[in-house]
Order: sequence, then structure tokens, then C-alpha cells
Amino acid sequence: MSEYSIDKIRNIGFIAHIDAGKTTVTERVLFYTGISHKIGEVHDGQAIMDWMVQEKERGITITSAATTCYWKRDNQEYQINIIDTPGHIDFTVEVQRSLRVLDGAVVIFDGVSGVEPQSETVWHQADKFQVPRLCFINKLDRIGADFEKSLSSISQKLTENIVPLQIPIGEEQEFKGVIDLLTMKAIYFQGRYGENLEEKEIPESLKEEAKKYREKTIEKIIEQDEKLTEQYLSGKNPDISDLKKVLRKATIQFKLVPVFCGSALKNKGIQPLLDGVIDYLPSPIDLPPVEGEDPKTHSREIRRATVSEPFCALVFKNAVDPYVGELSYFRVYSGRLRRGSYLLNTTSGQKERIGRLLRMHAAERTEIEEISAGDIGATLGLKDTKTGDTLCDPEAPIVLEKISFPEPVISVKINPKTRSDQEKMATALRKLSLEDPTFKVKIDEETNQTIISGMGELHLEIIVDRLKREFGVEVTVGHPQVAYRETIDASAESEGKYIRQSGGRGQYGHVVLRVEPKKRGEGYEFVDAIKGGVIPKEFIPAVEKGVQEARDKGVLAGYPLTDLKVTLFDGSFHEVDSSDFAFKIAGSIALTEAVKKAKPVLLEPIMKIDVRCPDEFLGDVIGDLSSRRAKIESTESKGQFKMVSAKIPLAETFGYATSLRSLTQGRGSFTMEFDHYERVPKNVEDKIVQSKK
Repeated sequence: MSEYSIDKIRNIGFIAHIDAGKTTVTERVLFYTGISHKIGEVHDGQAIMDWMVQEKERGITITSAATTCYWKRDNQEYQINIIDTPGHIDFTVEVQRSLRVLDGAVVIFDGVSGVEPQSETVWHQADKFQVPRLCFINKLDRIGADFEKSLSSISQKLTENIVPLQIPIGEEQEFKGVIDLLTMKAIYFQGRYGENLEEKEIPESLKEEAKKYREKTIEKIIEQDEKLTEQYLSGKNPDISDLKKVLRKATIQFKLVPVFCGSALKNKGIQPLLDGVIDYLPSPIDLPPVEGEDPKTHSREIRRATVSEPFCALVFKNAVDPYVGELSYFRVYSGRLRRGSYLLNTTSGQKERIGRLLRMHAAERTEIEEISAGDIGATLGLKDTKTGDTLCDPEAPIVLEKISFPEPVISVKINPKTRSDQEKMATALRKLSLEDPTFKVKIDEETNQTIISGMGELHLEIIVDRLKREFGVEVTVGHPQVAYRETIDASAESEGKYIRQSGGRGQYGHVVLRVEPKKRGEGYEFVDAIKGGVIPKEFIPAVEKGVQEARDKGVLAGYPLTDLKVTLFDGSFHEVDSSDFAFKIAGSIALTEAVKKAKPVLLEPIMKIDVRCPDEFLGDVIGDLSSRRAKIESTESKGQFKMVSAKIPLAETFGYATSLRSLTQGRGSFTMEFDHYERVPKNVEDKIVQSKK
């Protein structure tokens, strides 16, 4: 049996804007739960969870690291599985795949800046995956920290359903501790590392403010329960344990979001936050059963979080460990798994043997004999298992919903420096693309060069750095290229014929296709509308393959086609001469000809950019963005700084970091993420098409 019953497990993640203090919070959690015996600091490059060389150097989190720790609450011990995720948008894949398998999240905010652009992105991702959450307003010791302002920015920009459970005692250098609004006690954090909690009476100067906050908090909680409302209205003070029960239920149902505060760097506020994780975030049994489908019958299947159900788990991350090889992280939804068992990967159809089971602690690991429902673990050496695959009991197959990832928007050509680098490069790139689904590798058929694609310049910079450090591969890197797409503006029909007659058996394939435009962002769809067997069923996949190959090449400038529907509705075949090959070529010809008639146009990736700059440089920054074809959407004040939000074509952003530095005397910064594809202006399209020819 698992050491901890399922109701004593919490699977949580820390999510936030870059530099809000996620990793620092995690380091404190590991220290107070006894997992680490010294506190590692991000700014010293000593953080346990930032174990990659690049993370230590840059002071940012790149991969989501998993760890397990244990926390005592009301004389009971709980197991907390934590995933520390990156804040930088180039590594959005890490946040997405983590949220898919988490039961709860702690969203961390900088007490000076409040809600920042990336805070909104991760909040909406948590909404998408329906993850209950707590908020932690961090860095209240910093100059400019303002708890009330940060709280109102969460209320205005993210959700009105916040319930503050604490307020700070002092701010900036006067920040001394927190007031618990339920117990109405002041909590101070004594000792070298704030490890000793001391409860005292609330300072006289804060009693009135605490009382006002408490009233609002109690009102928000009791609104969720009729019995408590009646008690309150009749003048009776609700019991704290009743308030906690109602708040827990409301948090799990996304109706309320508890808010905590502190300063991780100054060791204040972390232990009450851990209590909050236990009190208010769900265990695996508090959530609905996981749903999937039977791979054969496609009927709906559900799995409850108990050990008595058949085993099923979702692989949410593959990682290449330089010492032990390929690691697969998985979340167990039901059943129990013992070392040495065989599992079915229902996504690939292959059987996998689980040779070793591991409990992860950042880059370290502990061998375990078995793992049960609700837990997170890892295994080594799976041959055919990728991110998003389902592993289950072969006797009770189920396919869980896959994790979908955004397509890369930027590419660069890379060349190995020496012949020995050439051989190592292919292996290294294969491993890195297995690890990161938003990183793609392809060979340019015309030039035979290797092209790597990712989510942004930093993403590819880190990949190239990892090639060098982890795999010893030296490469030269070309200029960044934009991942343009092609689409159509009209409907058209065309036929494709591939008929060859030689001495022996000939080739015969004949198809008629219709292409129609779809709305922006709807992607590609292939419809088989053949009636009466004019093309036999066995040749349809070959036609689809030919269409796909032509779609990958486009007709304007060789970029992939998207946002179109392709319908195969007519054609003919030959009893003897028809073959898969002939129908594949015919499908390819038909699509190319139909697209040429359907007014093809070029699309470019548009990025959402948020620029932070000192007030005096605002005019220069807006002028520069406008010259880059950006559409300014809003500007707002954040203390001495201005925040500019805009939509900008990716093609215009190369080298922007350097340009912004020189415009703002090094004081400006920006975050950028992919937003949507949009039609390229005609004059720009002509230039791109011309350069491709």
C-alpha cells in the first residue's frame, strides 16, 4: 500500500509571472518540510529546484521540476507533490503540461507589481484546466510593496472572488509578520530562518483595519452556505472550523480563492501557506473521476481515484537525464502499479515494462516498489512513450485526453561545426524534441540543412546552449526565421490524375477535391465524402497522405497550409493499375491545383507584447513599436513605470531586446507570447514570396 491514504495527498504547482518568486517559495517549502537542510537561493545559483546549468546562470526556471515533501497539520502528516513551473512564456509548454495533471495551484504575485502580463496568462491556463487555486502575495519586504494595491489588481484583472485570509504587519522594510483574519492573531516568524512561529495579540494600530478585512472575508465565506448565513444574521459568530469547511468546498468548486501573503526571501509567511494548501486545496478524491474512452469501442470510460480500480496514468513529461537516460514523469489517476509490471500504452498501442519506479526530488531520485492512485512518480527507459500518452492495465484499456501544445513560431538553421558533431547532433536533437513537444526539428529537402523551431528566441537559445553543455555538440546558428503559414480566401475544386502506362503493370490514381476556407485558428480538416465506392476505402488514407504532403509545402512560398477544409468527393480507379502510390500522388496534385485557384494568401504570427519602461521613455517606446507595425492596445501606470500592451508581428521583433535597452538606458523590459495568425500586408507578402523564389 502507498504510505499515505489518498485524502492525505496534495498535487500542487506554483505558477506565476517570471521573477515573482516561485522558486524561492519552493526552496522555503522544502526547507520547512525537512526535505532540504539548508535554504538554496536563486540569486546565488544554489536553488535545488533550478538544477539545470542554464537555470543557475540566468536565475530563471526553464523546466518544471517535480519533488515530494511532507507536512504535519493537526497531528496528521500529509504528502505534498510539488511541480515548480517556469514563468517565462517561451517555456509555456511546461506550465501547460503541469496544470493538466495538478489538482491545485498556488499563484504567486510580486507585492510591488501585483498582476503582471504573465500572471494573467497562467491564470487563464489554470481556468482552462479547471485547477482550484490559492494566491500568495510575495515580496512584501521590497521597496514599493503595497498589499492593498496588489489585492485590488487581482480583484480587477483576474477574479472578484478573492478572500484575504491574512494581512501584513507593516510593509517594505517595516514588514514584520502577518495577521490571521480567522483567528485574529498576529503571527511572527522568529529564529534564523523564520522557523519558529509566535502568535501574539494584534498591534493596536492595526486592530481596526484587521476588523474591517475580517468582516468582508467572513461575509464572502458565509454567502456560500445557508446555515452559516442564518447563524451570522442572528448575531451568532460562526465557528472557525465551519468557516474553513465552507471555504474549502468553495475553493475546490472555483467559487472562492483564498489569499495569503508574506516574503519568501525573508522567511515570512510560508508555513501558514502550507497549512492553507492542506486546508483548502483538493486531494485527488475531492475531484471528479477522470474521464477517457475505450480505444476499441470509443465508449466513455471513467476511473475513480481508488486503488481498487484498474491502473491508469498520464505521462506529462519526458526528460533526458545525462546519467540514467530517458525519464518519464506520470500522474496516477487510478489503481496501483508495482515494479516489474507490464502496462499498455493505449496511445501508441505498445506494451511497456516498468523496470524501475522513482519518486523524484528535482534532479535526485529515490527508488520505490509501488505507486498508487493520486500520486506522481517517474520511470526509466520507456521505448514508445511520449508526453501526453496514457499508460494503463492491458486488461482495462482507456485513453485519457491528450495534452495539446501550441505550434512553434520561430525557426533557425543550425550546422554542426565538425564531422563528429554531425553524428552527435542528430541523437541530441531527437532527445530534446522528445522532451519538449513545442520544439521541432526538420531537414530542409533542398539544402539538406537542419532547421530547429520553437516558441521564441530565448527558447532556441537555451536549446543551442544545451546541445553544447549536455551533449558536447558545437553548432553555428543562422538568423531567426518566422514560421509563416499559407491559407485560402475562396473555395475551389480541382482534380488530380496520376496515370502511367509502361511495359508491365501501370499506375492509376484519379481524385476530385474541394477546398474551402475555415475561420482563423480552426486548423485543417480532411473529409471523406466518397459515395458508391468510386474510390475503394483502402486508397482513402493514401489520398489523405498525398494531401498532407502537399499541405506541408504550400503554393505561395512553400509554407504549410492551415485553416482550410479539404473534401474528397469524387474520382475513379482501375482494377489492376490503381495503387496507394498513385492515389497519394493524385491527392497531392489535386490539392496544389485547387489551392492555386482558391486565392492563396500568406499569414504571419502576431505576438502579444507587454513592455515595461520608465515614464520618461514612453513616447520613444511607443514610436519604436509603431514603426515595427505594432498595434498599441493600452498603456497603464505601475508606480514610476508605464506598461504598454500591443500586438506585433513576430517578424518585426528580432533584436527588440537590444533596441529596448538602448531606448530606455537599460531600464526597460518586456514579455512576449504568441497570440494568433493574421494576414500579411500585400507589400510584405510580395517581398516574402519574391525572396523565396
